[in-house]
Amino acid sequence: MKLGIVGSGKIVHDFLTTANKIDNLELAAISTTKRSEGIAQDLAKKYDIKEAYADNDRLYHDSTVDTVYVGVPNFLHYDVAKKALEAGKNVICEKPLVETIDQAKELKKIADENDRIIVEAITNIHLENYKQMKKDLSEIAPIHIVSLNFTQYSSRYDNFLKGIIEPVFDPKKDGGALMDINIYNIHLAVGLFGKPKKVQYYPVMQKGIDTSGILNMIYPGMQASLVAAKDSYANQRSYIEGEKGTIYFDGSPGVLSNFSVDPKDGEVKHYKLNKYPHRMASEFNDFVQIIDHHDTKTANKLFDHSMAVMDVLVAAKKSYM
Repeated sequence: MKLGIVGSGKIVHDFLTTANKIDNLELAAISTTKRSEGIAQDLAKKYDIKEAYADNDRLYHDSTVDTVYVGVPNFLHYDVAKKALEAGKNVICEKPLVETIDQAKELKKIADENDRIIVEAITNIHLENYKQMKKDLSEIAPIHIVSLNFTQYSSRYDNFLKGIIEPVFDPKKDGGALMDINIYNIHLAVGLFGKPKKVQYYPVMQKGIDTSGILNMIYPGMQASLVAAKDSYANQRSYIEGEKGTIYFDGSPGVLSNFSVDPKDGEVKHYKLNKYPHRMASEFNDFVQIIDHHDTKTANKLFDHSMAVMDVLVAAKKSYM
């Protein structure tokens, strides 16, 4: 994969710190706004990225780039992904994929028409712990109660309280706790249990944005409560509770660094199976394999999963707006 990166924010910095753990990846280019041109040049120098642009169109039409990683704020995902696909590039788009189901369908249509691949970058469903956890669900089934918690006091929350509104807290820019961090819980729940029958979101609203909230996902015989907070601090533990035992894990559902299976009759088993120290390495190793082998079957399966998550997000927004 010859990757062009659009964006220079925190998620791009995070990705670049682990790029050397991704097999068969070439960092071909990075593009930012004119205002952030210096940041792009610094990143290019630090991480040996071949070209640095202050014009996304130049990256889209760089013949050495075969795939574009969309690492810009949420509200820009659709526009950047669409232009990259129309330029004949594969697309890896950060979560959440886009704002609406129609936008997602349009991007997939463009990708298919150009024989290109589009996938959503979401860490947890690519992690080794997730794959083992999914296998272990049968040990505690039937499952009736799920409690997932992603609480992370935002580094931008103090500014938000002062009236300095950055994109992650801007309702006009697809910000808020639901879209920014509860999406990890949603991906995990949908990956493990499928799409729910009904959803209801109960947000904590400040200045017109959900700074935290609880998303209830209703399944036949099971209730899932997904907590996400950018305005609070907690030592997080999440539970999957069944008639034959419990699966639990500590910390971020996006990192999923550990989990334990506690059967009603038997010994507790503890797992730490993730192959790489950084949460983003496994997903990008998967993406390289998918794109280099033009594995449309796996890409389509991942896109179907993303569409199920989009359905949940749209229903959650409608439930309180």
